[in-house]
Amino acid sequence: MEPRLKIHYQNHVRPKLQEEFGFPNGFQIPRIVKVVVNVGVGEASRDRKLLDAAITELGVITGQKALMNRARRSISNFQLREGMPVGASVTLRRARMWYFLDRLVSTAIPRIRDFRGLNTRSFDGRGNYTMGVKEQIIFPEINYDDVRKIHGMDITIVTSTNKDDEGFALLRELGFPFRGEVPIQIGAVA
Repeated sequence: MEPRLKIHYQNHVRPKLQEEFGFPNGFQIPRIVKVVVNVGVGEASRDRKLLDAAITELGVITGQKALMNRARRSISNFQLREGMPVGASVTLRRARMWYFLDRLVSTAIPRIRDFRGLNTRSFDGRGNYTMGVKEQIIFPEINYDDVRKIHGMDITIVTSTNKDDEGFALLRELGFPFRGEVPIQIGAVA
């Protein structure tokens, strides 16, 4: 079955972006290439079980096995040696990416405490957007009783465009609730 957000992108977002920016070619229309979810566990050098729990939770949230990240170089102030485990990451593409984004926008983001909208200045200058999540328990897949420690994660959405305004328009039309914007209902008749 085709992901709901992908169908929304193909039927509503693509034509709207083509009209808004005047793209003569359909391949110029911005699209989402991949989503990278990264969890840093600084205490992993002292307690290996925290890293194992983070890898398991990341796998449950994304539906894909997480990879362990290791330190690239030694930093004595942090008592970190080269090759020590420091976190976990997952790169999502294709259908898993669309399902994850749909759950993020429609289920997880509304569960954030004191949420006032996503920051519009979190674009990197090349059309990619990175947001930080302070608690992994906003995802309904996580059982709060099984959580060993509350930790955050970074979610990076990589787009095919290299302009922030085009990336912003793409994410806005996909239903991301930015500050000062009225969120778009996915599946609603326009």
